[in-house]
Amino acid sequence: MKLKLGIIYGILIWFFVYLITVIFSPLITDNIPYINIVAPIAIITVTGFFGILYIRDINENEVIEGFKIGTIFILMDVICDFVFFVIRKKTNILIDDYPIHVISMIILTLITTTLLGYLAQMEIDLK
Repeated sequence: MKLKLGIIYGILIWFFVYLITVIFSPLITDNIPYINIVAPIAIITVTGFFGILYIRDINENEVIEGFKIGTIFILMDVICDFVFFVIRKKTNILIDDYPIHVISMIILTLITTTLLGYLAQMEIDLK
């Protein structure tokens, strides 16, 4: 496991999910009230991108490695949320309903990274 790379990717995932949510959430929620679809889509997209960057260099136990890196990504997200929003008492769209955010982020991140690990171990022959 490349812990340092996982921590860096986890911080980048948190930053890009926050940035995408801040930019696109007002556009979507003004047209579709009561539904916050921006954060889950951002989590899946950004985690998928950085998960592929991480998993592509792993050659054995890709599923386990995908689960481990998903756990690192989750820990980095919770730590960054705590440092930047909870301690400073700054509200944003991710923190408004924090338990729902954490639960959905955990489920989506673990599914995405574990699935990437599963797909990485498959032998694909495109002939």
